[in-house]
Amino acid sequence: MLRLHGLASVLTLLLVAGPALAADTSSDTPAAATPDLASIRTQIKAEDYKAAIAALQPLADSGSKDPDVYNLLGYSLRKSGDRKTAQTFYEKALAIDPTHKGTLEYQGELFIENGDLPKAQQNLAALVKLCPGGCEEREDLEKALAQAAKPK
Repeated sequence: MLRLHGLASVLTLLLVAGPALAADTSSDTPAAATPDLASIRTQIKAEDYKAAIAALQPLADSGSKDPDVYNLLGYSLRKSGDRKTAQTFYEKALAIDPTHKGTLEYQGELFIENGDLPKAQQNLAALVKLCPGGCEEREDLEKALAQAAKPK
């Protein structure tokens, strides 16, 4: 009888605490890890990099686990002329997801802008592995490298 009572106590505890446990909103949940970036993408498309940076910086400062936050911040910074800081954010994005195609493309473009074609080629090689049949990121970086290789 004691064992049944103990089991009943555990079940009661689970019934009472269950809703509280289910309501956990820690940063490990997918919804918390993936902020809505649609308005920021619109700002970037409109080339309003200053507004995009202002919107992305608090997400990055809060320790977001979404590589898109860091990739878009790096892109906006690079387009604003701050290549050094852009590289830092591309590295953060790739630390979260080493196969993030957008970051591999944009970081490769940064390498080209900095005159480091071998590193850009490494990013392209990674994209070739990720997209053997082709993808937009691979094609864009291939075009950028071909353009950089043309004599001036």
